[in-house]
Amino acid sequence: MLPNTDVSAALAKTAALYEHVKSVIPDVEWPVHAPYVAAINDLKKQRNAVILAHNYQTPEIFHCVADITGDSLALARRAVETDAEVIVLAGVHFMAETAKLLNPDKVVLIPDERAGCSLAESITAADIRALREKYPGTPVVTYVNTSAEVKAESDICCTSGNAVEVVESLGVDQVIFLPDEYLANYVAQQTDVRIIDWKGHCEVHERFTAAELEQYRASFDELTIIAHPECPPDVLDAADFVGSTAQMQAYVQTERPKRVLMVTECSMSDNVAADISDVEFIRPCNLCPHMKRITLANIHESLETLQPRVEIDPMVADKARLAVERMLAIGG
Repeated sequence: MLPNTDVSAALAKTAALYEHVKSVIPDVEWPVHAPYVAAINDLKKQRNAVILAHNYQTPEIFHCVADITGDSLALARRAVETDAEVIVLAGVHFMAETAKLLNPDKVVLIPDERAGCSLAESITAADIRALREKYPGTPVVTYVNTSAEVKAESDICCTSGNAVEVVESLGVDQVIFLPDEYLANYVAQQTDVRIIDWKGHCEVHERFTAAELEQYRASFDELTIIAHPECPPDVLDAADFVGSTAQMQAYVQTERPKRVLMVTECSMSDNVAADISDVEFIRPCNLCPHMKRITLANIHESLETLQPRVEIDPMVADKARLAVERMLAIGG
């Protein structure tokens, strides 16, 4: 709890925000969140700051203090548009680096520097240089879930939502696609371009199994299963729909299935459920330990101290920025 905080005043100030999320945040928890929510929203005005929050953030962050929300691609696009002086990235470190690449003259904060990513850590810049030697002349397409150093060794970045479009935009017979093996396999099924992959995995999505999904189908009538392409192939085969984070959200909003299981990080189900009351969400809850390092408390501290700041070596930043900008120019 914040020091010298009038909880009753904070509850009154945040009542409208809680009304939106009360279906996914128990009322017993809100007195703990409300003082931070009120203080953070005040601090944002004082600091001329915006908070960018990924879909995997908890609802009290995603719905109550964030100014810009979405998947990696949406956050990258919107980061360029903001005129705020300070950007707080409620997500993981590679996302904060991407925001800094696109806003080199702004202060970019990551509330917990330990908020990493198993997928980003699965490959290094040296690995890409070795692959270029093995496959000379082959373009390197790198998933945005990577470090700035890895992006700097790449020709172009992509997200799960625009990966096929990015690959086909290069007009070549084969590409090196890094680092997610399962996303690479999924892309290979959607294009005639030969995909040379890497054995990187997301520690959240790789834990799902087809057998688990079939158990859910047996337990719940009229269940629609939608899965992220970072999941293993047998999981994607067992799903009714496969799509990026944004595509999964759009599917639920448009199709309005009676009962849905979103095969991805489970806070996303909470965030979508807060906006959609007529769909029942079945939650196979796999949490990302890195995303959950970001809390209201450390967002507040980060805004107060303007630390920790994200800094990128200028020589790395220039090359990495080019790969991200090429992705943004394609769309998707």
